Amino acid sequence: MSEGTGGMFGGHETKGRVLIVDDEPDVRKVVRMTLTKAGYDVIEAEDGEQAMAAIKEGENPLLLSVIISDIRMPKINGVEAIQYFQQQWPRVPLIVLTGFPDMEMAIGFLKKGVVDYLVKPVEKETLTNAVAKAISQRKLHSM
Repeated sequence: MSEGTGGMFGGHETKGRVLIVDDEPDVRKVVRMTLTKAGYDVIEAEDGEQAMAAIKEGENPLLLSVIISDIRMPKINGVEAIQYFQQQWPRVPLIVLTGFPDMEMAIGFLKKGVVDYLVKPVEKETLTNAVAKAISQRKLHSM
C-alpha cells in the first residue's frame, strides 16, 4: 500500500492530493477552489461512506497527501470516517473542518493524531497553511 506526497497527477505537477469529505456542496466547492488555486489536486466526497469507496476505487488505493473531513455528516459521520482513515492509512494526515466548534472534541481529535481542527467558515490562508503544515509534518515523519 503506497501513499504519495505529491508529484505528477493527471499529467500536471501538484503539491499533493487532498480528499475533502463534507456533506455541504458549497463547502466542498470553496475548499476545492482554494486548494486547486494553491496547487493541490482535490478529490471530493459527500460523506464518510463515499470517501471510503473513492479511496478504494480501482486496483490501487488512491494516493493521498491529506484528508480533510467534516464531523456531522449523514451515513458514516466524520468521527467514524476519521477512525477508519487512521486505521487504514495511518501515515495520511487528517484535518477536521467543522461548523460546530467543540473544544473537548478538538482536544480529543488532536490527542488521537489529527493534525488540525478548523472551524467553518475557514479563511483561505488558514486552510492552505493547515494543508501545507500537514504535508510537511508527514514528510518529517516518513524520513
